[in-house]
Amino acid sequence: MDALELTICPSCGSTEIKKVRRDWSGRFQDQSYTVPSLEFYECPVCGERVYDREAMRKIQEHSPAFARVHTHS
Repeated sequence: MDALELTICPSCGSTEIKKVRRDWSGRFQDQSYTVPSLEFYECPVCGERVYDREAMRKIQEHSPAFARVHTHS
């Protein structure tokens, strides 16, 4: 099974956790960055966010923390 499917929040046990898609913002060493239309799970009860492998890949693609990996010589 490749896709992550959550029905219960791993932090608070709520069944209200849902998959959402929206712009996600992060910060690395005083640099802000945004990942457009990121899909992840979010719990409206406790605020827990859970990211699958694809979401983490997209965050890394946009993060300045990984900028050196993507530069060309």
